[in-house]
Amino acid sequence: MAQITSISELRDDANLAVLIRQVREGLLRQLERELAARGIELNHSQYLVLKIIAKHGPQMPGDLARWLDHNAGAMTRLVDRLEDKGYVRRQAHAEDRRALSIELTQAGQALWQTISACSERMQEAALRDLKKNERATLLSLLKRVRDTLEKPQ
Repeated sequence: MAQITSISELRDDANLAVLIRQVREGLLRQLERELAARGIELNHSQYLVLKIIAKHGPQMPGDLARWLDHNAGAMTRLVDRLEDKGYVRRQAHAEDRRALSIELTQAGQALWQTISACSERMQEAALRDLKKNERATLLSLLKRVRDTLEKPQ
């Protein structure tokens, strides 16, 4: 019996969940490789925190934890690592002095520009074999599936 060591080895093209997971893992591997080639060491959760803050502004740690499905302790450690790298800082919340918000530093903003460009190149590479209309169709269909799954049954 052959041992499977990675989900990418499981070829089940009729299983939507497996196929989407394989695409996701392939995209993440590509992004991590490109970032590592630039000397940037980030895991996917750290990437998501930077993305959320870059796109939506400062966030409370509890909100970040809920969005990433992390517990409070894991989120504290994640923010600690990003803070140690100089990419984020904790600030007193503008409306609630008892709370903290996490915001990007200048280094974090510059890093996000680099990461964002890497992400765009990675997405372009992943879609390079598709024609423009096929890309639009793929994205449209995936959005429809996502929206269907979000509807109450």
